[in-house]
Amino acid sequence: MKFYDTKYLKGDIMGGLVAGVVALPLALAFGVQSGMGATAGLYGAIAIGVFAALFGGTATQASGPTGPMTVVSAALVAAAIDATGGLDNAMGIIILTFLLGGAFQVIFGFLNIASYVKYFPYPVVSGFMSGVGLIIVILQLFPFAGLGSPKSTVKVLQDLPRLFAEFNAEALLLGGITIAVYFLFPKITKVIPSALVALIAASLVAFFAKMDVPVVGDIPSGLPSLQLGGILDVDASAYSLIIEYALVLAVLGSIDSLLTSVIADNMTKTKHNSNRELIGQGIGNMVAAAIGGIPGAGATKGTVVNVNAGGRTRLSGALHGSFLLAVLLGLGQLAAHIPLCVLAGLLIPIGFKIVDFKGLKHVLKVPRADAIVLIIVLLITTFGSLIQAVGVGVALACLLFMKKSGDLSEKGLEVGAVSDIDGSKPWQDELEFYEEYKDKVIIKHLYGSLFFGFTSFFKDEVKRHSQDISALIFRMDRVPYIDQSGIYALEDVILDLRQRGIEVIFVGLQEQPEDMLRKVDIIDDLVPEEDLFDTVDVCFDYLKKKLKSK
Repeated sequence: MKFYDTKYLKGDIMGGLVAGVVALPLALAFGVQSGMGATAGLYGAIAIGVFAALFGGTATQASGPTGPMTVVSAALVAAAIDATGGLDNAMGIIILTFLLGGAFQVIFGFLNIASYVKYFPYPVVSGFMSGVGLIIVILQLFPFAGLGSPKSTVKVLQDLPRLFAEFNAEALLLGGITIAVYFLFPKITKVIPSALVALIAASLVAFFAKMDVPVVGDIPSGLPSLQLGGILDVDASAYSLIIEYALVLAVLGSIDSLLTSVIADNMTKTKHNSNRELIGQGIGNMVAAAIGGIPGAGATKGTVVNVNAGGRTRLSGALHGSFLLAVLLGLGQLAAHIPLCVLAGLLIPIGFKIVDFKGLKHVLKVPRADAIVLIIVLLITTFGSLIQAVGVGVALACLLFMKKSGDLSEKGLEVGAVSDIDGSKPWQDELEFYEEYKDKVIIKHLYGSLFFGFTSFFKDEVKRHSQDISALIFRMDRVPYIDQSGIYALEDVILDLRQRGIEVIFVGLQEQPEDMLRKVDIIDDLVPEEDLFDTVDVCFDYLKKKLKSK
């Protein structure tokens, strides 16, 4: 067995370098956002980038600090400081939490927890991610204006009068320049990451114009040292806080990484190993914690640019982390002069990108229960507890779905998981058509409610059984209800089928599913009216004429 195929070497080097360049400004910004400083962001990016790549299950994954993980880390840092009276005193709690979070991920990998992560309802994930995005934006308002920021969103909003009374005009100018370059530079070229250009350009303006704005400050030179001494002195009263935040970091990091792994699979036409990915991410986060870095996960932007630049093996991800180490050793002192308002100018657009505008746009169109869950999770995440937000959201989603199932049962409608979608057993009214066109048309039978507990399996099954065909029929006669997760699962499947030139047809849509699909424009935009049929006989007549004319 060949250890490494050198034909990938050039692409891996280019992918790793480009991903490293993209990660550099974000690592510094996320480090500052966490409350532990820019150095912690760099240390985390180096450790996770190298070790998650070497031990993970996605060949092209570029890992490092991410927005959601940083928001949780910042909440932990604030809670630990409140409990101990200062960052130095809190470091034992913080490091132990990060270590345990990584250890939980390793355990998740060995216990095959990855197979359960996919069951999180879409409204919960959407509300949580949107809340995280808003937290990033709100917490950067004061740094953007050159001021020290309160540690919570509620306190930021309460302290807004100070923002308008004491803002630093030079900081606002630099922050504005950063955002302008971030959005405008890609119109010139996308070869060089706009975040890096914005960081350098605004920092140079501040340096040569001698602007009086807060800066990152000293970054230690040389290799990171172990920071494990304080964990032995952690008081037992802090254990509940440590376990609570460690579990949230582990679950969130796992979801974040596995979603990015799916994106990498789609780009490279490969299949990642979910459990190994969690083990690799856990090891990376444990090493990051050991040297005083913040935790992270698979980074979507870094992974995409890595693949686009030619990265194809885990060497590319390891090189991305190694590049950041080289920057730390060679250019660390220059980073000390970066204004904090410039980092805020990078984080604010990133925060808005994390907000799920698609889910929010459809909040008045999707089932009311899903909209309620999304809004509640969004509000609790933004202004309350991240941990409680996920717990309340999942419990509420399950409760509301059970109520909906009960209501449907009382009306005499069949309720249960969607099943029998493999298309291998034609129904009685399909036999004649099936025998003649089974090589050109696949019929998917859906039975029961299409809800969050089934969407992942549904997407996998459709992809697995829809190769080299002309059309795919969804028989929806026995689907009385579809939730937001089901709507978006169908949308993803239809988009994939259309890209492959496969016509998608709905037969027997019931009132609620049809109403939902029309409200979010799946019908009309993705599936035209001519591909909707009340009965399968009319559908077959249409397809026979169409297929014979080809």
